[in-house]
Amino acid sequence: MSDTTRIDTSRWEALPEPGKEVLGILVGGGPAPGINGVISALTIEAIRRGCRVLGIEGGYSGLVRGRTDRVHELTLDDVSRIHLAGGSILGTSRANPTGDPEDLNRVVETLKKLGVTLLASIGGDDTAFSSASVLKASGDSIRVAHVPKTIDNDLPLPGDMPTFGYQTARHEGVRVLRHLAVDAQTTGRWYMAVTMGRKAGHLALGIGKAAGATLTLIPEEFRAPLPLRVLGDQIETTILKRRAMGRNHGTLVLAEGLIEKLDPEDVSGLKEAGHDEHGHLQLAEIRLGEIVRREVVDRFKARGDSLGIVTKDIGYELRCADPIPFDMEYTRDLGFGTALFLLSGGTGALMSIQRRNLVPIPFDEILDPETGRTAVRLVDLESQSHVIAREYMIRLEATDIEMEEAANKLAKEAGLSVDEFRKRFRYLVEPNPYRVPIPRAIDIRFP
Repeated sequence: MSDTTRIDTSRWEALPEPGKEVLGILVGGGPAPGINGVISALTIEAIRRGCRVLGIEGGYSGLVRGRTDRVHELTLDDVSRIHLAGGSILGTSRANPTGDPEDLNRVVETLKKLGVTLLASIGGDDTAFSSASVLKASGDSIRVAHVPKTIDNDLPLPGDMPTFGYQTARHEGVRVLRHLAVDAQTTGRWYMAVTMGRKAGHLALGIGKAAGATLTLIPEEFRAPLPLRVLGDQIETTILKRRAMGRNHGTLVLAEGLIEKLDPEDVSGLKEAGHDEHGHLQLAEIRLGEIVRREVVDRFKARGDSLGIVTKDIGYELRCADPIPFDMEYTRDLGFGTALFLLSGGTGALMSIQRRNLVPIPFDEILDPETGRTAVRLVDLESQSHVIAREYMIRLEATDIEMEEAANKLAKEAGLSVDEFRKRFRYLVEPNPYRVPIPRAIDIRFP
């Protein structure tokens, strides 16, 4: 971390001054490019309006234990240029203050001890829920606003506005995948890239579509429990089709959220995998790429056919990248607007930018009425953008099964008769219990 992004932790514990609003800032969940931009803009605008600003390090992890020693006052010098840098000068954590009522009360008591009257949290759906819970537990004595952040792009922002960090992560992911594609062509092999995305496939699809991946698979297009063989069939037929086109190389992109769709009976270790403090499956413990790679390679090996596939996880190297200009500007707007919202008496909202204006969305409007948790935005499989993305992929199509010439070529590559090939793979192009129906480009209509 450069000198411009380091907080002087040698200062005395920050204590409130009479007559001043005190803004606390914390970060929860995984890192995302642009966090420092929000911290910077929040701090600058709050100080300009006579407010003291406290940076709370490590998200809720210290507050749930009643600790105040990791809280430090932020100054203009601390934050003046940090919007250019990735990472978070306040760190982050996945600590969950809502799991135990005593923890939640301790968070509120600690914030009050510090004199915090305003709280700005930066994070994803779990942190949003935690902050809404802090507001309620405080009896509205602490005004709270949440700035949505996730490279997964799965928070329900209006107008398809991306969550900050997503565009930078996609940009970096495309750069990596383009390099892998050149290596694949040069060496005559396949690369299988697994991207982050627990519930939604936005990042995988965004990277795959922009970089021209041979095939991208996301959790939204499958129903659970998904047999591993179905993923294997989809990838195997893509490779066979590429070979029939005279190209024995390519790039495959899988969203890690596919793990949660897979049948636990098919995946060793899935039942025993650990969970984080918010109850989410620890996806990093399950090597999706290696599981699927073995499934596909073993198929080719069984018929005496050598297939080279290299797996690559694309995730951690994206989260702390320096933000691209889109996220630099976006986060400065969000931070400025959030400070203004809180200092003008606002509370209980997730902050969004709509038509280039700041629009607070009340917490009640982003919570799923059935679960009480923050709603998740999934890829819209019927959107024209998704339909077009699929048109650029190499997938087994109905014409590959029905047309004699195409079926003959694919069957030959698979070492099967045409009848055997059709019998084994026809279900992929027909309605089946494992797939969600998806429209084709021919169904796109213009006004």
